Formats: sequence, structure tokens, C-alpha cells
Amino acid sequence: MRFLGNVMATIIGIFVFFMLFFFGIVLIGALFGGESEGVTVKSNSVIELNLENISNDYAGKYKDPWMEVFSEKKGIGFIDVLNAIEAAKTDSDIKGISILNEDSSLGLAQSKELREALISFKKSGKFVMAYANNYSQRDYYLNSVANTIYLNPVGDLDFKGLSTEVMFFKDLQEKSGIKMEVIRHGKYKSAVEPFLENKMSDANREQTTALLNSVWNSVLADISASRNIPTARLNEIATGLLARTPEMAKANKLIDIIAYEDVYHDAIKKALKVATDEDYNKVSMSDYAQKVTTTSISTDTDNQIAVIYAQGEIGSGEGDVNTIGEGSMRRSLQEARKNKDIKAIVLRVDSPGGSALTSDLIWREIELTKKVKPVVVSMGNYAASGGYYIACNANTIFAEKNTITGSIGVFGVLPNFSQLSTKIGINTEQVMTNENANYSPFVPLNEKFKGVTLEGVERVYKTFITHVAEGRKMTVAQVDSIAQGRVWTGTEAKRIGLVDKIGNLNDALKEAASLAKIKTYSTQNFPEYEKDFSDLLASFPFAKSKKALIKEELGEENYFLLQQIKKVQLQKGIQARMPFEISIQ
Repeated sequence: MRFLGNVMATIIGIFVFFMLFFFGIVLIGALFGGESEGVTVKSNSVIELNLENISNDYAGKYKDPWMEVFSEKKGIGFIDVLNAIEAAKTDSDIKGISILNEDSSLGLAQSKELREALISFKKSGKFVMAYANNYSQRDYYLNSVANTIYLNPVGDLDFKGLSTEVMFFKDLQEKSGIKMEVIRHGKYKSAVEPFLENKMSDANREQTTALLNSVWNSVLADISASRNIPTARLNEIATGLLARTPEMAKANKLIDIIAYEDVYHDAIKKALKVATDEDYNKVSMSDYAQKVTTTSISTDTDNQIAVIYAQGEIGSGEGDVNTIGEGSMRRSLQEARKNKDIKAIVLRVDSPGGSALTSDLIWREIELTKKVKPVVVSMGNYAASGGYYIACNANTIFAEKNTITGSIGVFGVLPNFSQLSTKIGINTEQVMTNENANYSPFVPLNEKFKGVTLEGVERVYKTFITHVAEGRKMTVAQVDSIAQGRVWTGTEAKRIGLVDKIGNLNDALKEAASLAKIKTYSTQNFPEYEKDFSDLLASFPFAKSKKALIKEELGEENYFLLQQIKKVQLQKGIQARMPFEISIQ
């Protein structure tokens, strides 16, 4: 026994040594690595814009500086990219931007905002060039802004119009005995329609068609302006698949040059007046954005505008860069409200919604803040359902033309396995002190319980539309007529009064400064997340193996489907959530 004790003590000692050694190395690297001279940009340089690992507006930061030391490197956010491009316009060392990405994760509104930044960059007299082995439709929308577009000789360009697909599970529920009991308000609230029907309702098809057409028309208008091709002709190209080969894409003026990547780089050398046998100076967008962030801090600390990023689904808890948590959001609003140097607040929303309760708590914090300082909303890719809930009472609301917003409606989902349990021979008995003491998924849904749940849904919906009516200075009846869970684009939302102006984050900042009556200002980003080392350990590579293995075994599409089913299972309480997800294929 003593021998075994000594062995265990030795093993534990070795384990502790390696853990201390590991964290010591990380700490030394963080402390001394941070003393480097940083990024040096050589004269006559080109920024390489690769968007593969950029999706969130905000890269995030921790409240505890030690967490910043030990956390994984988060890289840069989308807003950092926009700021870098703005700085590059007047940087004499930067001569152009090279877009080299084939797998962008940006949403439609982000792509539009980036296009506008690149157009402004070109107006400064500098070039933008793009190359890809293959262009997805979403990536082509962004790349079409370039002065010259290159495509690999054996590549292809996907340009065929928009579509979305919805899976329905009604028949599966009946066959399996696993049923999702749905209580909803809003005839367009199609987030739960797949559990009620085996085909798309007329109301859902109506809103989906209108939404896709609005987004597609916005995309066509931008490509038309950049490529000087009439929108009618672009529609013909999409309908006939007339850009499916490099030769066809060039013949229809969607691209300029068919060539391999080495030819593309030679063209950049020519533009820079660099010999073909020499390398030209390059800097990655990530490095350049980091340089801009550390060197462009405004000296005006007395006049600040807080930019609070609300990105991801809305839920309880602290939240992080991918989820909107009650803790970090309410704390950020309170800190910005109490800070005398902060004169106004811009809430950047990129969310399809989520928990109705958390949405209401954030709404209340904005209501309190608005009494002290102006609050302006900038909508990103999405500001739908709960995402619109937290935006509706701002002083001014900005959206991009293709922002997806609205979806003012609520629902509840109760899983029920009574049919399945009966099929496999399971009988459930309940003992209660009161009639409605418990809801069990193993017995048929009680109509009285269903009625009480519906009452709760109706109450939340009434609260939702009342908040919207007060924030937008409309009557409840007016809001109800454009609510019912219907989804709108930014263009349509402005027409019906849900949005004030079409514009981006920079436009929202200017509006906030105007409302605060300040001419110069610096910005301060929120939230600062309160995380501990248990959260940190969960983010390390060895803790991610489960997700990685499942994804590897199932494949991307099946893993996505599994995540959608999991999301439904985790939807506790009444939801103010966008009906469906749309991505350009």
C-alpha cells in the first residue's frame, strides 16, 4: 500500500510539474512576446485581405487582464477590418488591397459594409484587386467591387440567384412518437412551423419570397454599379447559369482576367513598379489592423462614444463573443451610463434573437440609459425578433439595405414523448399536491396547461409590440399589422417605420455624436467579459476534441442539422427568435 501511495504521489507530482511548466511558458511568452516592436509596414506595400477567420463584428476582450494573457488569440473583428481600410486610405506606405479569400464567413450586411469601405478606398486613388480559384455567390458579391477580378482557368463562378430550404418534421414526429408541442403568436412565426406542418404555409412562403427578392435586388444593384452591367442582364445571367465557366463569366463581364495566381501577383508587381523577379511588400489585414488599433488611439478622452456589441443568440448568463448574455450586456450599459466621459452609446446588433426574458431585461437597461445619454442602434446582418426587441427603443435606428430585421413575434416549444413512451411500453404515473404542479413530457399535453402557456405567450407578445409602439412612436395596432413574426429587410423596415435610416456603423457613430452635441470623440468598445480559468480551459484545443470529432464524422451539413435540433431542445421559456436562417449559396 505504501508503495502504491508513493507511485501515486510521484504521478501527481509529475502532473503538477507539467501543468506549472505549461502555464509558466504561456506566461513568459505573453509577458515577453508583448514587448516586440509590433508590425512594421514597408513602403510600397499591399494589404492582403483574407476573410476566412473573420465573422464577428467584435473580437471581444476580458475584464480580467490575466484572462487576456492566458486566453486563445482571438484575432481581429470585422469592425477592425473596416477601421484598417479607413486608415489605409491615407497611409502613404499602402498602395492597394489584394483580396485573396475563397471562404468568407461574412454575412450580407457585413459584405455590403465592406464593399462600401473598399469603394471609398479606391476613391483615394489606390487599387483593389481580387483573385480566387472559385467564387461562391456570396464571395463574388464582395469581390465584384475590385478594379480587376481574376479567376483560375479551371475554376468556376457560382451566380444563380438566392434560395433557402426548410425541413419539415411533422411526419417524422408522428412516426417516431416524439412531438414538439408549439404555442405561438404571429401568423408569420415560422420558426416552429416545421413541427406543425409537412409543407410551407402560404404566409411563410409569402414572407420568404418577399425577403429573398428584396435581398437579391440589393445584391444585383451593387454588382451592377461595380461591373456596369444592367440588373436585367444580371438576372438573365443568373437564370441561365451563364457564368458557370471562367470563359462564360468573362464573356458576360463578371470577371476581367482568366489566369493562374502567379499571373495575378505579377500584375500587382506591375502596378507597384516592382520587377517580376522580385517580391513585392505585403502585410496581412490581421497584422495591419492590429497596428492601426495600437497607433490610432484618439487623444480626446473627455468625449467618448461607447460601442456595445450585441452579437449572437440571446440567452441568460454572462455571454461571450458568440452569444448575447444578460450579465455582460447589462453591465456594459450600466458602466457606459455612469461614465462621465462617455457622451453617447451605439449598440451594434447582430442577432436573430433568443430568450424573450433576457431581451426584455436588456431593453429595460437601454430604457434607463436613454434617459441619461442618447442611444443609437446600428444593425448588422440580423436584428430580428429578440434582436429587434433590444433595438426598438433607441433614439435612432440604422440598418443596411440587406439587414434582416423585424420578426416581431414569440413562441414556446414543449417537447412531448407520450406517443413514443406508449409505443415502447412505458407508462408514467404522477403524484401532485395540485392539479397543475407539473408538466411531464411523458403524458399528453393537458389543454388547460396549454391554455396557460398560450396566455404567457400572448402576454409577452403584447409587451413586445407595446415596447415597439412606444419606441417607434406608433400605435399598438400599427405595430401589430406589421408584426405577426414577419421578417423584413432593412429597406422594407425603413419604409414601414421599424428603422429610421439606411447606414452603417460609422453613420451611427456620427448620429450619436450629433445627438450628444460633440464634434470630436474617441470610441470605447464593450462588453468586457467576466470569465474565469474554468471557462478558459474549456476553450483549449484538448477540450474541443468532442466537437471536432463529431463534425469530422458527420460532415459539415449533417453537423449543422444536428446543431439546429439541439438549439430547439435548448429553447427554454418563451422565445423571441427569428424564424429561419438565410445564407447565400
